[in-house]
Amino acid sequence: MNQQVHSAPTNLDISGMTCASCVSRVEKALLKVPGVETASVNLATERATITGGDPAALLQAIEKVGYAASIRQPDSSAHDHGHHHDEDAALLRRDVIISAILTLPLFVLEMGGHIYEPFHHWLLGVVPMQWLYVFYFVLATAVLFVPGRRFFRIGFPALFRGAPEMNSLVALGSGAAWLYSSIVTFAPHLVPAETRYVYFEAAAVIVTLILFGRWLEAIGKGRTGEAIRKLMQQQARTARIDRDGTPIEVQIEDVRVGDIVLVRPGEKIAVDGEIVEGSSHIDEAMISGEPLPVSKGVGASVIGGTLNTSGSFRFRATKVGADTMLAQIIRMVEDAQAGKLPIQAVVDRITAVFVPIVIGIAIVTAVVWFLIGPEPKLTFALVNAVAVLIIACPCAMGLATPMSIMVGTGRAAQLGVLFRKSEALQQLRDAKVVAFDKTGTLTEGKPRLTDIILADGFTRDEVLALAAVVESRSEHPIATAIVAAAEQAGLILGEVTDFVSNPGTGVTARIDGRLVAVGAQKHMAHLDFSSFSGAIEALANEGKTPVFAAIDDRIAAAIVVADTIKPTSKAVIEALHRMGLKTAMISGDNRRTAQAIAAQLGINEVQAEVLPADKVAAIKALRDGDRVVAYVGDGINDAPALAEADIGIAVGNGTDAAIESADVILLGGDLRQVLNALAVSRATLRNIWENLFWAFGYNALLIPVAAGLLYPGFGILLSPMIGAGAMALSSVFVVANAQRLRGVKGVTA
Repeated sequence: MNQQVHSAPTNLDISGMTCASCVSRVEKALLKVPGVETASVNLATERATITGGDPAALLQAIEKVGYAASIRQPDSSAHDHGHHHDEDAALLRRDVIISAILTLPLFVLEMGGHIYEPFHHWLLGVVPMQWLYVFYFVLATAVLFVPGRRFFRIGFPALFRGAPEMNSLVALGSGAAWLYSSIVTFAPHLVPAETRYVYFEAAAVIVTLILFGRWLEAIGKGRTGEAIRKLMQQQARTARIDRDGTPIEVQIEDVRVGDIVLVRPGEKIAVDGEIVEGSSHIDEAMISGEPLPVSKGVGASVIGGTLNTSGSFRFRATKVGADTMLAQIIRMVEDAQAGKLPIQAVVDRITAVFVPIVIGIAIVTAVVWFLIGPEPKLTFALVNAVAVLIIACPCAMGLATPMSIMVGTGRAAQLGVLFRKSEALQQLRDAKVVAFDKTGTLTEGKPRLTDIILADGFTRDEVLALAAVVESRSEHPIATAIVAAAEQAGLILGEVTDFVSNPGTGVTARIDGRLVAVGAQKHMAHLDFSSFSGAIEALANEGKTPVFAAIDDRIAAAIVVADTIKPTSKAVIEALHRMGLKTAMISGDNRRTAQAIAAQLGINEVQAEVLPADKVAAIKALRDGDRVVAYVGDGINDAPALAEADIGIAVGNGTDAAIESADVILLGGDLRQVLNALAVSRATLRNIWENLFWAFGYNALLIPVAAGLLYPGFGILLSPMIGAGAMALSSVFVVANAQRLRGVKGVTA
């Protein structure tokens, strides 16, 4: 994937947006600001990300189109965002209660007479109709202009600016019903006698139901960032640090790089660092999703926010504040949540003209019913036009994609998967090939001794001890593995003399008077290897290459040091095949070794003898036939391939260069998280399509019904009150459906 370079983005928090039309309006305003390269506005996060442009000019542009904005501070957290939605929910809850208390008597008195006619006659016998209308007027006016004033305060200015949005539809619909009913109540001579009906209860119920829907929506939005808020809550509040030999407790903000931090059993680790004394087992589930505590000793790295389960230790702080892994994770997830999928571009083009089209349909509906509708024509024209305005729901269309992205990326983070870019969600779902780097990704990346095949007359301990003594002078990975195996076996190593190294072939030395050589066949070409020919062939078929040990000019053993396959690799490959994906491996090994390892794992395609500089070409070859390629790697030499792939997936315990080049990061380095990434990607895209199908299907189906399309053939009309309930339900459905992504299960290979 080609990486574009932009100036550092500006992030803005925006308040007052209620639907997809608002998003389109703000984006257009931002793109008109001189110097702006890109602008992306997200309804669910109420956030804009802009590259280029002067921040002051950006704020002014947003305010000019009717919204409030502020520059998002770098340390702003998902917790703050969730708190904002909590405040919205509390305010809406208050307004829903007020509105419901005022609407209930109005609804009961008016609708009760329609449902039970004796009640209507009794009511008119107690209260004159004119006074009843005045009472209705008082209640409806209180509902519309106290709890419902937000619709008029935002909707009418937007309408007058020629940029109507969701609030404009509600204000027009409920306002028209209220105004017409007020004329009937106080100036009845202005309308024909046969049309003197009041719709105060419809106006009040519309406002109450839409407020109720927005309250539920705010609750749902507040829950959306729960995954990230849980991560935020993992942060320690204080730390015990060693100051001049005295332990003191300080606030987490006061810890500095280089401080020695003391950790006791059961305490949270304050910041990122490296253990300098002691050991323990640390629960890193909140970062990696790994349920079992990880053993840590001197030199091991620790992560702020993780839990020390046993033991005490001291560590040196290496990263604090916004530089810690936890802070970076939260920042990455928030960036992904604020992004847009390619599919959103189509949605944006439709929703940009949605509200004006709905207003146009409402006007046409009113005119047609007034001209050719049954008597009373004016009443039918008003009721159906109001129904069209009220039932249209651009909110659902605007929330369909961002709500799913927010919940999906948050759930992925809980499973140990970070989507650095929201686009990767859609691209990963479309992947046809998953390619893996071999060393350190499919394999452990650390060679270890796997076999010793002995010649007659030699013992394992004898050969291993002598070979380890010679190799202790070398820094080659194979030498390190042989020495480690001898130390693990508790063998005593002797003294080395006459050490000679032949780079690329092997080493020779004397140990206690014995001549010992360790290396490839060509290092000791004068010796007879015929007795090992069968073993060499078998090892080659397993993807292993032996080195040989000769003692006193006799071949003593074939020592096999191999980079072993990770325990989960084969199961992950099999699971990917069950998902219908092809797999590939890119390796610098010789073709025979690479194909042997691929055969063990069941990998479909092999690119062998690939130099680091050629990995980009290997990715391009795998893309042949327009296949979407995901590449999984961990080393610094994987960075170009991760950038070139359609989806670059970095193993989280890899290098910073690999992680910075990737679109997806697997925390903790467990390959099974590739399956989690795919599971979340597929579930999120499926959820988005469900939301879009509902949002567009709802509007496409019910707007014509509200306009009265079914009346000529079936006598069916849609009450504005039913329309208000359906509209409120539409947004709530989208928000609630997105919440289902919180239940996506981690995949076990």
